[in-house]
Amino acid sequence: MTDKGGNPPYRAAACASAGVLLLYVLTLAPTTAWWDASEYIATGFSLGIPHPPGNPLFVSLARTWSLVLAPLGLSPAVRVNLLAATTSASAFFFFYLIAHRTLAQLRGFGREALIGAGIAVLVGATAFTVWSQSTANEKVYTVSLLVVAAVSWLVLRGHDLGLDRPKGQRLLVGAVYLMALGSTNHLMSVLPVGAVAVFVLLARPGILLRPRFLSRCVLAVVVGLSFSFFLPIRAAQRPVINEGDPLCDGFVETAAAIYTNGKAGCPALASSLQREQYAKPPVTMRMAPFTHQLHNFFQYFDWQWARGMDPDEPVSRKRLPFTLLFLALGVAGLVSVWRGDRDAGVYLAVLAATLSLGLVFYLNFRYGYSIAPAEIPLSAREVRERDYFFLLGFAYWGVMAGLGLVRGWQWLGDRLGSARKAAPVLAVAALPFFLNMNWANRAGDYAARDYAHDLLNSVEPYAVLFTNGDNDTFPLWYLQEVEGIRQDVTVAVVQYLSTDWYPKQLRELTAPGRQRPYIPVEGIAYEDRAPPAASVLGMTDDQLRRVGGGPLPDSFTLRIGSMVVAYPAGMNLTPGQRVALSMIRSSAAERPIYFAGSSGEMAQMGLNPWGVAEGLAVRLSVRSLDEPRPRSYRQVPVELGGDWFDYDRTVQLVDDVYRYRGIRFRDIWPDMSTDNIPLQYYLLTAKLAMLADVAGDAEAVARYGDMAQDFLVVYRGGAKAGRSE
Repeated sequence: MTDKGGNPPYRAAACASAGVLLLYVLTLAPTTAWWDASEYIATGFSLGIPHPPGNPLFVSLARTWSLVLAPLGLSPAVRVNLLAATTSASAFFFFYLIAHRTLAQLRGFGREALIGAGIAVLVGATAFTVWSQSTANEKVYTVSLLVVAAVSWLVLRGHDLGLDRPKGQRLLVGAVYLMALGSTNHLMSVLPVGAVAVFVLLARPGILLRPRFLSRCVLAVVVGLSFSFFLPIRAAQRPVINEGDPLCDGFVETAAAIYTNGKAGCPALASSLQREQYAKPPVTMRMAPFTHQLHNFFQYFDWQWARGMDPDEPVSRKRLPFTLLFLALGVAGLVSVWRGDRDAGVYLAVLAATLSLGLVFYLNFRYGYSIAPAEIPLSAREVRERDYFFLLGFAYWGVMAGLGLVRGWQWLGDRLGSARKAAPVLAVAALPFFLNMNWANRAGDYAARDYAHDLLNSVEPYAVLFTNGDNDTFPLWYLQEVEGIRQDVTVAVVQYLSTDWYPKQLRELTAPGRQRPYIPVEGIAYEDRAPPAASVLGMTDDQLRRVGGGPLPDSFTLRIGSMVVAYPAGMNLTPGQRVALSMIRSSAAERPIYFAGSSGEMAQMGLNPWGVAEGLAVRLSVRSLDEPRPRSYRQVPVELGGDWFDYDRTVQLVDDVYRYRGIRFRDIWPDMSTDNIPLQYYLLTAKLAMLADVAGDAEAVARYGDMAQDFLVVYRGGAKAGRSE
């Protein structure tokens, strides 16, 4: 037990943290995952620059961590995933200390406080989003979770030691430094600042008038923020992944951008720090009604304690009893903190409000991906579920719920005459573990990695592959930059082509001397060819600056060989699509042109009639539609889409090249916003079965029909978690 100023149970906290780490390691992803995981693994491994604001602290930590673990023989992806697991588990070291501090100050708790703190950690660590984000480095938020937990402990510990004393003040300065340093990982790290300010004003406002203390805080902020100098320094070295290209000309303009958070100074760095690329409106312009945004938050809260009770995404009647139970337990936990220490109660109450209502208001999400009213178009919804933004709040609330449960245990024990007799009530803490296990567990999940392998190896040497978004882009980057597979392929993200930096990077990376060579992959018989003699893009910087978007003022015709595409006046083309058309015209003579599917950017650019599927990729057939087609080309019946396939090439890819781990057979496909991946495989194999039927190949019909059925089961949620239609 510890009283104020006593010795905290660091050994017990370390044991609890180690137990959490073991759980995360046992359920760790063996490779990359969907969404941003591939981007962060690739940039962490290669010391690249991810999407704005660039996350320099994370990139440096991931690279250092990866080098430290390299002698263990672990794959780069596992090493970076272990960083997520370790930082998250380390956060629960501090949460254990906070929970123990609370219980130790309450009447009737002796050694039971050690057990109670462990209960609190168990609940927080097994909340669905916390667990699933700790087993794959999908985001950088586990680092911020560690920062916030450490800051909270330093503030409370400093209070116990006396904020009017040097040691207590040093811990408070340390908390300020961690928030400043953590902001170079993500601004989520500064979320405790309001709680810290209120806490200091209530507990020891006088220290804010002490020049020595204030000067140390200012110095801590200056030193912490200086980590952002990494961005322009690394950008100058031209890494392959260099998003935003935050290059600066000198120290003064770099410092101005860093210390004003992008309000002044170096334009490229300022734009990256301000995330101008995403054009987020001010919070006063709500992207959806605030009541709907609160509903969206409650939906995610509803997932945390019993995700496995119902596979459907909206708030569920099956999950709701558990949700209300842990909501009430969290409130009871906060009340327990308040009764033990009013100052700490204020700090944790303000932090709770910040991590929930405050964050909902600040993030200003569009309509929720899965709960938007039917009349709301996809363009007005979030592109995926955003529960990970509330990772900190769910971990924190789990700890508070654990404290509330322990207080209930004490109350029941008093009435039964023995804490041992009341001990069965503590089994409630294990509910999130059992009810979230199948949904948070990423062990054995190779889906994103194998999809990238399949898509990249669908295209011929030195191809240009236009992609539509995160999941057909970032896993490809991972495969190229981490595993070194098919680095000859130019993966071109059409949306990024609207920026002022990305087209220039593609031009630079594919110029003679920088174009990476084709290295054959075992099992794929592509005929090698000489590297292209020119870059994929022939536009000058001045021409790129003049590219606009919107309706075409005049009609024009795109001619490549015998292919003629007519674009009428008034047709809408984004700047990125116009740059993409220029790339096609510049490079089609030397480089095969592919799209990651025909329903996205290819359709919007009016190129579908010239598309021929080669496995998952769709090749732009640079020929007149009136010319005879090769014998291997076959068309799906028009009433079923009328797609053209290079049948022989697709059969070879599906039978001999593709890998389907976690895609063809799966008990649970947890993320509905990525179910288009198994859907692609389903449509591919179902259409192959149709084409085989037309050819009279009964064996192929049965084989591809069985495969299609397997993929359809996964698309619907998996063998054990089919969603409602």
